[in-house]
Amino acid sequence: MGFCFRAFKFGRKNSGTPNLPSPPSQSSVCLPSSSSSQFRRRGSLPPEMEIMEKKRWDSLESWSMLLEPGNAESLDDGQDGEREEWMADLSQLFIGNKFASGSHSRIYRGIYKQRAVAIKMVRIPDQDEEKRAKLEEQFKSEVSFLSRLYHPNVVQFIAACKKPPVYCIITEYMSQGTLRMYLHKKEPYSLSTDTILRLALDISRGMQYLHSQGVIHRDLKSDNLLLNDEMQVKVADFGTSCLETKSRKSKGNMGTYRWMAPEMIKEKLYTRKVDVYSFGIVLWELTTALVPFQGMTPVQAAFAASEKNFRPPLSTTCQPVLNNLIKSCWSANPAKRPDFNYIVSALEKYDECLKEGLPLVAHQEFTIHNSLVGIFKGCIPTSSSVPIHA
Repeated sequence: MGFCFRAFKFGRKNSGTPNLPSPPSQSSVCLPSSSSSQFRRRGSLPPEMEIMEKKRWDSLESWSMLLEPGNAESLDDGQDGEREEWMADLSQLFIGNKFASGSHSRIYRGIYKQRAVAIKMVRIPDQDEEKRAKLEEQFKSEVSFLSRLYHPNVVQFIAACKKPPVYCIITEYMSQGTLRMYLHKKEPYSLSTDTILRLALDISRGMQYLHSQGVIHRDLKSDNLLLNDEMQVKVADFGTSCLETKSRKSKGNMGTYRWMAPEMIKEKLYTRKVDVYSFGIVLWELTTALVPFQGMTPVQAAFAASEKNFRPPLSTTCQPVLNNLIKSCWSANPAKRPDFNYIVSALEKYDECLKEGLPLVAHQEFTIHNSLVGIFKGCIPTSSSVPIHA
């Protein structure tokens, strides 16, 4: 379905009305992690000042008007204004309708260099030093990671720019919105095993790639998993991501409580296994189509998971091997969680069984079976599917 752009293009009027897929129907696509439910930090603005600041920004007719052509700041202040490879050419950017918003962000559909895109604009507040520093750091982190990641299951970065007070990130347009929105439309426990495996494989392959690049996402959840026209899942929102080599230097907890690993909630040292825990919660969402820790506040969910070792009730209708995989992923002990190499291998074997009309058996049993078949055929398997625990 087509949609109308404002009657301007940066630098000159728009001569046509491009058509793009209709937008997701809810406003939770790829929002920055700062919108997650967290405790109020010391140094933030008083509530009345936050309300005044919000009203001031909301009174602006369009944030896109702030992105008029002109000299944008370098994405890296240390490059003396040198134009960067990923610096957005605002004269090539058409901005359409807003389809999502957060406390400090708005997301628009648009066209950049004749390609359908999503445009995330983050407003940087002038009155709150702590919030400004946090949003600037998240923006730099997201651009830094997205600009060097290339995988079919990771949302594709296109360009970015800084035009204070608005920062802008342009990515490919994911027409079907978030995985959370998709699941919200489904009846509980209604997804077929085939659909669960297909979606789970997309997510796990994207995460396998991220970990192979030394990146810890730290906020893996259904709201940060996007779907395109082909219902392919891509991992998005890298505002809180970090390199694994720097995870020991990180302070505080990152991400969203309902999906957050217990060691991160407790602000202990953590590894890439925090993403495996979050994947376990997402896989549970796929098997149930429910919201994790439903009926609890985010803080209650965090306390239950970290202090009481409580987990959402498993589905009684899905394949037992999937429930077993979920339980291993969200183990309280990070060392007992599998890595994504194992998870991808296991899901691929389950998918293979399903397509051949065979019962889904535990991954280790399937591997042993294949090994015996290989021996009888006079061949030896070239790889092992036994999980390697960190």
